[in-house]
Amino acid sequence: MDFPRLVTSKEMAQLDQRAIREGGVSGAELMERAGARVVEAIRQRWEGLEDLEVVVVCGKGNNGGDGLVVGRLLRRAGVGVQVFLAAPRQAVQGEARYQLTKMEEAGLQALPLLGEEDLLALGRALEGADLAVDALLGTGSRGAPRPEFHRIIERLGQAGRPVVAVDLPSGLEADTGQVPGACVRAVLTVTFGLPKIGQLFYPGKSYCGTLVVADIGLPVPVPGPETVHLISGEEVARLIPRRPPDAHKGSCGLAVVVAGSAGMTGAAALAADSALLSGAGKVILGAPASLHDLLEVKLTEVMTRPLPEVRRHRCLSLRALGEILPLLSGAQCLALGPGLGRHRETGELVRRLLGRAGVPVVLDADGLNAFAGQADKLKDCPAQLVLTPHAGEFARLSGMEMQEVRRDLLGAARRFATGHRLVLVLKGAPTLVALADGRVMVNPTGNPGMATAGAGDVLTGLIAGLIAQGVTPESAACAGVYLHGAAGDLARNQQGEWGMKAGDISRALPRALVEVADCS
Repeated sequence: MDFPRLVTSKEMAQLDQRAIREGGVSGAELMERAGARVVEAIRQRWEGLEDLEVVVVCGKGNNGGDGLVVGRLLRRAGVGVQVFLAAPRQAVQGEARYQLTKMEEAGLQALPLLGEEDLLALGRALEGADLAVDALLGTGSRGAPRPEFHRIIERLGQAGRPVVAVDLPSGLEADTGQVPGACVRAVLTVTFGLPKIGQLFYPGKSYCGTLVVADIGLPVPVPGPETVHLISGEEVARLIPRRPPDAHKGSCGLAVVVAGSAGMTGAAALAADSALLSGAGKVILGAPASLHDLLEVKLTEVMTRPLPEVRRHRCLSLRALGEILPLLSGAQCLALGPGLGRHRETGELVRRLLGRAGVPVVLDADGLNAFAGQADKLKDCPAQLVLTPHAGEFARLSGMEMQEVRRDLLGAARRFATGHRLVLVLKGAPTLVALADGRVMVNPTGNPGMATAGAGDVLTGLIAGLIAQGVTPESAACAGVYLHGAAGDLARNQQGEWGMKAGDISRALPRALVEVADCS
């Protein structure tokens, strides 16, 4: 899998220095390229530059230097521009000072933005502007902006004008996505070289608007352990299995789904049907015997198997192990957990089954709950594991507090995946896929309408169906979360976020597969 990198501010600075040191390009030239990309993004977004009035707000650092280039290039294109500088002129140094001088030589002066009167002048300028460009704070910014910057950011927000952020919105932490104080809310963010981690994590993602990644000629980052990557449609397209002309159901893989209990037949049906919709040739659903007839009605194309159950509780009993193992003899994957319930005997069945499965296992929901407080037992499992918890399930499984998980999603997911030698799909906004080698993949697809019961069951079946078709568990997890989100986006576009149900996501999977496959 060759997904593009997400970088920290430190890694980005290192790439800048490599470009200067090894590529023979100056810092001033990188600024020139960055400013030109912002101007081009504005041209495309506003369908030309004619008759625009633009206010550019610059800081004293490199981000401000990029903004000074934007101002000069817009002026050269005939745009009405006012540039404000939130620092004394003498405080601007290095390449940014060079760009300031160059802008002044082109006949455009930077207006001071230092005191209350200057803030009033900024407000008047914004009233007559079509848009503003934010080049105040760069990727190195940490913590809440200082009071003088806070006031400027507030004034940009109060003006009600669309804002284009240079590299990232001022006030957003590039490495975490946290917004510890005032933050510019952009409609368009033009970031350079590679996307930053904080631009994909909430709340930061919601402040970026449309994210455009602009090439300014930076070198390719050096591969290494514990890197973070962005799942891309182009790469997922290459992971989707293609059927040969002589394909038949036996050659397209068999997925076994073990799921369901009283009141939770929907989870079992969604997981099994989604495995089939992903392209698996055959799917067998094993469920408690008393629920078999109901599932026969729910599912037409999925084969069902009644399994021994705990009397009166209508959930799987330990005796089901002897009937599940023969089902796995011809299977390529087992999906285990949706709607199983938390009866102690069902939990013991899950733990014993994992020790003898012999095929890759996608473990979800109550399958995960069977290992709450016993996660170390997963290290002894001989099968390749893909775990698909949401944050609450992950907290129970790992023994961490929920706040601790949310404070460091990347680190928590990475440590668990490497420590237990498995693939961890940590569902959320965004969903992460952590691999045993330390890499973490971030999924960009999906929307709030997918916050609905059963959506996770669809994902479980989808990943299992891809593995059944011969996709490796690592690749199936990455492709699965991307396709799952893409299907959710299609469902949202069709009917909006409020009324979306898990079945709508499942039914959109075939179209999502077609559209993503066409990216290759």
